[in-house]
Amino acid sequence: MGSTMTSNEIRQKFLNFFAGKNHKIVASAPIVIKDDPTLMFTNAGMNQFKDFFLGNRRPDNPRIADTQKCLRVSGKHNDLEEVGVDTYHHTMFEMLGNWSIGDYFKAEAIAWSWELLTEVYRLPKDRLYVTVFEGDPKENLPPSQIALREWSKIVPQQHIIFGNKKDNFWEMGDTGPCGPCSEIHFDNRPDDEREAVPGHLLVNKDHPQVIEIWNNVFIQYNRKADGTLEPLPAMHVDTGMGFERLVRVVQRKNSNYDTDVFTGTIAEVERITGKKYHYGDTRTDIAFRVLADHIRAISFTIADGQIPSNNGAGYVIRRILRRAVRYYYSYLDYKQPLLCQLVEGLGKQFEFVFPELYLQKTFVEKVIREEEKSFLRTLEGGLRRIEDIPVKDGVMDGNDVFELYDTYGFPVDLTRLIASERGWKVDEEGFAKALQQQKERSRADAKRETGDWVLVHNHAGTEFNGYDSLIVQDSRVVKYRVIRQKDQEQYHLVLDKTTFYPEGGGQVGDTGILIFDGEIVRVIDTKKENDLIIHMVDRIPDNVKGQVFGEVDEVKRRLTENNHSATHLLHAALREVLGDHVQQKGSLVRHDYLRFDVSHFQKITDEELSQVEKIVNRKIRENISLLEDRYIPIEEAKKAGAMMLFGEKYGDTVRMITFDPSFSRELCGGCHVRATGKLGFFKITSESGIAAGVRRIEAITADEAEKYVREREEELAAIRLFFKNNQNLVRNVADLHDENKTLLKEIEKLRAAQAASLKDGLMAKRTEISGVPVIASVVSDLDAKNAKTLSSSLLSGLGAGVVLLGLADQEKPTLCLSISEQFTREKGWHAGNIIKELAREIEGGGGGQAFYATAGGSRPEGLDVAISKLKEYIK
Repeated sequence: MGSTMTSNEIRQKFLNFFAGKNHKIVASAPIVIKDDPTLMFTNAGMNQFKDFFLGNRRPDNPRIADTQKCLRVSGKHNDLEEVGVDTYHHTMFEMLGNWSIGDYFKAEAIAWSWELLTEVYRLPKDRLYVTVFEGDPKENLPPSQIALREWSKIVPQQHIIFGNKKDNFWEMGDTGPCGPCSEIHFDNRPDDEREAVPGHLLVNKDHPQVIEIWNNVFIQYNRKADGTLEPLPAMHVDTGMGFERLVRVVQRKNSNYDTDVFTGTIAEVERITGKKYHYGDTRTDIAFRVLADHIRAISFTIADGQIPSNNGAGYVIRRILRRAVRYYYSYLDYKQPLLCQLVEGLGKQFEFVFPELYLQKTFVEKVIREEEKSFLRTLEGGLRRIEDIPVKDGVMDGNDVFELYDTYGFPVDLTRLIASERGWKVDEEGFAKALQQQKERSRADAKRETGDWVLVHNHAGTEFNGYDSLIVQDSRVVKYRVIRQKDQEQYHLVLDKTTFYPEGGGQVGDTGILIFDGEIVRVIDTKKENDLIIHMVDRIPDNVKGQVFGEVDEVKRRLTENNHSATHLLHAALREVLGDHVQQKGSLVRHDYLRFDVSHFQKITDEELSQVEKIVNRKIRENISLLEDRYIPIEEAKKAGAMMLFGEKYGDTVRMITFDPSFSRELCGGCHVRATGKLGFFKITSESGIAAGVRRIEAITADEAEKYVREREEELAAIRLFFKNNQNLVRNVADLHDENKTLLKEIEKLRAAQAASLKDGLMAKRTEISGVPVIASVVSDLDAKNAKTLSSSLLSGLGAGVVLLGLADQEKPTLCLSISEQFTREKGWHAGNIIKELAREIEGGGGGQAFYATAGGSRPEGLDVAISKLKEYIK
């Protein structure tokens, strides 16, 4: 029998247990990572503690525990296309974890994990199995004797399994901290199966009912770029327990999806679609599991600030969303947005665990709904596109299938399904080849060789003094490295103290110079890698061990400060004009302009933008002094009403920036002006929509704003010169516009009349080829629009037949081909396919539908040849 504990109770018991072992319980980091170039998403509980393991930062408590939102869509057991097919892998999942940063080690970690599982959760001891690293002679790694000894105290020998390096040696990446691990597995099979086959034979054998639930990683080594291992000065514990799997075994369910983590969502899908979930392996059942899984990944990443897009992390989210749409479209026969209807229930489920989704549910629903509507249109368009794809000998060309997939976003499995329904096959080899070529291009673009850090002086972290000064003296290089990418080298320096601001919070990194014994090294950019401030320089200095003098480019920094402070004033003004629902969703702060993305569900009107500008410029003229609270406890900042951004990870102490307590107060690590008067003048240059529910504003300040106004004045002065009476410029332009519209209408009438006059002459040229009425002729002084109308009229005059018009234009000749429905049906002719062949004669290309298609080219003398070629085709 399973436990009656709910998933919420199971989670809380984990946190309470480790709080009782003097662990600090911390909040989950955002699922979207912003300051680690090696990761797009948090994929393990330890990600937010990476700097502790790397020695870049020291925790205030060496014992930590949490539940962390994670996302995995690739790697071992995490192929996106397999999620929902099995019952225990997910895209987004919770990782329960406890950590020791140089404090306790194997004995305590092992004892506590056993105590929690068997005494708190009361899991049957005879169903638990543990693994121990067997060692690896090639790496000179010994077996984990301490882990074996500790497990032997509490677990029978037949329940201890030795694992190889693949299963029982954990590594952060190609380089970095690593060490042996000890997994805990649970055998969830019925008793008769357990008696027939002992559980230890099925551990790590991908059995769906014998699953890993907890991994204790003992970080002892550092993997260097050359592949060698070196012992770490301090040893750490990093454990991770998949929450969904834990709930499954505590509640004794056969599938993660049968637990109360997912059953509410599945029931809601049943209600919406009218279909039933039968706990099986049919496509319908898989669709239910896909939706229950994917809505979590989609919703929480959007809530943490990642909007679906065509690149990077946004593309991953779009892929996940489109896979879910594909499943309900194809297998639940639901043809309208569904995922957005699941957000409110999901937000309510996690309201007290990850509240950011519940607090933004309206915004998240809107983004998902618009993404769904867009992809549903893509699916419908893809179905129409398939009609135009030539099929030879019942096989769809692999390159055409890849184009559907890559260019139009049409899922290949849906193409296969449609092909099967029509008795066609897909050229799988050709598709696979095109897909592989794309992957190889992507890999070549992303290939990057990161060298080891070369330690110069032993020092943890970097002291940042850039808020108070732009000059650093008596600094020293802590370490440096070289990175090679696309046959180019990048040079990275870490200093023990610096005034160079690293890119973060939307603000770009500082540039400037570093001086080593008179040698000038240019700082091209400054970035943050976790908590490490990295100076990207044009070369490694000759004397890397000497003292360093550094100076930030003051002009660029001061202009950047103007624009960063302007984003705060802009944010406050937008909330004043549009409402408190407005939240920052991204920003870019440079020296020459600023970009600010906000949540708002409709276009911001010109009148509203004007109001916003007026408010910001009024605050500039008030010359409000900056109030900076540099190290304020976060709870105190919350009480003060500071604006906090979703998707940001805040520490126990924060920096609060205030420009008038009643107007703008935000948590921010960026650089700002001492008083708003420094901005001089603020001007919005554009407003646009970048995603559902997200508007983008671009603006400028100070010198750039003055330059913008001056250029507009010069443009107006130039336009006035075109008019004799230029006192009312708006009226003059309006009159000119109206006159132009009138003339265009007259021209259109003349062209239509000309086309009509051509009809009789062309009808007289009617011929019959193999029983098919044909009109094929070159015509002059006719545009494509009227050519289509004329073609339709000629086709009506023929009753049924084929019309080909060649439009003679010395610069761009055009072919227009019309085929009556009778011949597209009886003879299988397709105007789009035929026109591609004819277009070769005018050195061009084209396409279209079965009954009408056009092609443009560059060789007018080929029009007559194209007409002759059509006649040969009909014969």
